Amino acid sequence: MAFYTAMGSIPPKRHTQHRRPKNAGPFGGTGTGTGELYYEELMGEEGFSSDSSLLYHRNIPSAVAGVREWAIGDLSTTPNHPLMARHLRPHQLFESESTVRGTDAVTGRRLLLGNADVRLSYAVCGENSPWYRNAIGDECVYVERGKARVETVFGSFEVGEGDYVMIPRAVTHRWLPKRSRKDPLRLIVVEANSHITPPKGYLSKYGQFLEHSPYCERDLRLPLGPLLAEDIGEDPEQVTNVYIKHRGSGPGASGGIVGTVHTVPFHPLDVVGWDGCLYPYVFNIADFEPITGRVHQPPPAHQVFEGWNFVICNFVPRKVDYHPLAIAVPYYHSNVDSDEVMFYVDGDYEARKGSGIERGSVSLHPGGHAHGPQPGAMEAALGKERFEETAVMVDTFKPLELGEGGRACDDGIYQWSWGRG
Repeated sequence: MAFYTAMGSIPPKRHTQHRRPKNAGPFGGTGTGTGELYYEELMGEEGFSSDSSLLYHRNIPSAVAGVREWAIGDLSTTPNHPLMARHLRPHQLFESESTVRGTDAVTGRRLLLGNADVRLSYAVCGENSPWYRNAIGDECVYVERGKARVETVFGSFEVGEGDYVMIPRAVTHRWLPKRSRKDPLRLIVVEANSHITPPKGYLSKYGQFLEHSPYCERDLRLPLGPLLAEDIGEDPEQVTNVYIKHRGSGPGASGGIVGTVHTVPFHPLDVVGWDGCLYPYVFNIADFEPITGRVHQPPPAHQVFEGWNFVICNFVPRKVDYHPLAIAVPYYHSNVDSDEVMFYVDGDYEARKGSGIERGSVSLHPGGHAHGPQPGAMEAALGKERFEETAVMVDTFKPLELGEGGRACDDGIYQWSWGRG
């Protein structure tokens, strides 16, 4: 994130002594005490040349007591060949109560779609996740339903329905769902092989949100922190396993992703203070101010984030096109440079009526196939003043392949929903 923030205890000058004062609490002192040194860690992007933060640890952050492999599950992908529009039903992957009860937000993800730039997964969670660090890229996790506490080395968040949880690369964190049979924690996970940021077109050259942006700094929730192990009733000396997803060697569009577990000789929550411009944050979709017009606005008007070779958009309840002859649903279009994925979260998506798509559905409209409203949707939308729909869209600039979860929940018939030849 582009604006400077400081939390907890930090020294007046960076890269200088910061000591824990004798007979003082963990946040005491100005950096000139006589106690033990805190250990400064720079977490920075692009080799010291982009956004970064400095974290002050009570323990040496490099310390590792043991290592082992982590079998991260099936990340194989299958080309979308022959080329077809797809309708995935990821709720079917977690229908049984026992499956949900034994699943967490890290190890329980099912890969729906992926390529060399981004992976789209789904999880329904009933268990606490292990401590986790994605060393490949940033993660954007959308909370479809349910509530959770997310604890990170920067501090914690209370998250719920409609929250985008942005976790920068290599931030150690864990997910603690609020257990509920009625509304278990349902997550849509976008894992990048790059960083995920607000769109460049929303930002000044110095990184401030511009006036035309549909959201701004006031809408972002920062960590409640810093957070120490004893603050949550856990032992600061607790030996802890941290699950790490990282690059390795291997075939396929998944890019050779492997997993390792580091056993560290202390609790990960040992940061007494931090400052900088790189940190996790939360943005709720309800704070997105939709851009509307007299005629239909194209998908870039709905963009919310971007990564390398992909963008994230969201569609929210809004006033629709108000030209007297406007057709409110999208026109037919060929995304010649991209594949389009839509997660249908809430409402009744007008353009897809009659296709079988419902809440919880995921559609894939691949480049090379013109797509648009279902038969009858254009006429049905005439005269509409509002659309009450919520959806999250990911457009990629390389073809997406089907993951094991996507293959398992594809309805197999969506391609024919516009009518047979």
